[in-house]
Amino acid sequence: MLSEELLKVLACPKCKGELEYNRTDEKLICHACRLRYDIKDNIPIMLIDEAEKF
Repeated sequence: MLSEELLKVLACPKCKGELEYNRTDEKLICHACRLRYDIKDNIPIMLIDEAEKF
């Protein structure tokens, strides 16, 4: 689980917009870019090329 402090400073690397934290699936979601970023071992993987499109 990511800390609230970290969630406040994280932004989408593509558009610099807000991210939604999906605690169930352990993903960070950018609705503007329609991308999902994985979180592995409590580390957000903020690479655009590895993000999942939805």
